[in-house]
Amino acid sequence: MEFKHFSVMLQETIDNLNIKPDGIYVDGTCGGGGHSYEIAKKLKNGHLYCIDQDMDAIGASGDRLKDFSDRVTFIHSNYADMVKELKKLGVDKVDGILLDLGVSSFQLDNPDRGFSYMREDDPLDMRMDQSGPVTAADILNNSSEQDIYEMIRNYGEDKFARQIARSILRLREESPLKTTGDLNRAIEAAIPMKARRTGGNPCKRTYQAIRIKLNRELTVLSDNLDDMIDILNDDGRFCIITFHSLEDRIVKLDFKKNENPCTCPPEFPICVCGKVSKGKNVTRKPIIPTEEECEENSRSKSAKLRVFERIIK
Repeated sequence: MEFKHFSVMLQETIDNLNIKPDGIYVDGTCGGGGHSYEIAKKLKNGHLYCIDQDMDAIGASGDRLKDFSDRVTFIHSNYADMVKELKKLGVDKVDGILLDLGVSSFQLDNPDRGFSYMREDDPLDMRMDQSGPVTAADILNNSSEQDIYEMIRNYGEDKFARQIARSILRLREESPLKTTGDLNRAIEAAIPMKARRTGGNPCKRTYQAIRIKLNRELTVLSDNLDDMIDILNDDGRFCIITFHSLEDRIVKLDFKKNENPCTCPPEFPICVCGKVSKGKNVTRKPIIPTEEECEENSRSKSAKLRVFERIIK
């Protein structure tokens, strides 16, 4: 199956990276290589490090960037290990970092991956890194009702989380959930008919919740933002594209904290906490896709781009 992925807000992202021809850049979620290709095109004596935990993505982006093999290095890893992996290669500082946190079109459209609720016979997998031992089916068949409820409530923000969790347990008592169709039936049985008619596909939030939980997406994001900002050179840019409010909130608050980390009470005449700003939050409000892009690629509608610039005093 061909690896397809629409590069969301491609030009906006490239423009905000402020790419230097001799700079060092990292695409921490290279996917199909769309953003990476545009970065590599602008490099002369610089270098690009492409990271992805999905081997299909590494293969696809490798093919796409084959003309730039002299300036691109591929790393099969989660971006959580970015700093460690770069240090292995002798890289301590970089001039720009990009994270595109969306699920690729290839992952959604590939029936072997189980990311999409649009089909009935796909296996309940949902692993970003297919070498991982735990699948979505393992979570759904082995977790308690309370754990499933909390997962759907916290990561899917679904008001029917309790009903969905109970429905999943009822179905798995008859036989283990194995396919996307099994999960779809459990979800649909829990959603009132009126909500099914007016609220969009009732499966969307639960699928999001399972994927986030399984791949530890929010934990990986929140635990590593500060370290990635720390490896930026002066004037280096950090661009992050998110696709739902939970991710965007984490990025927004972290960029704000890194711009103004002072914890002193506002009535103090001078700062005594000693916490120093790491830079500037370039995007007070996130950049969103144009209407034209949303019409061309409906999956980009929820995307938000935030940018942080490192300033070393």
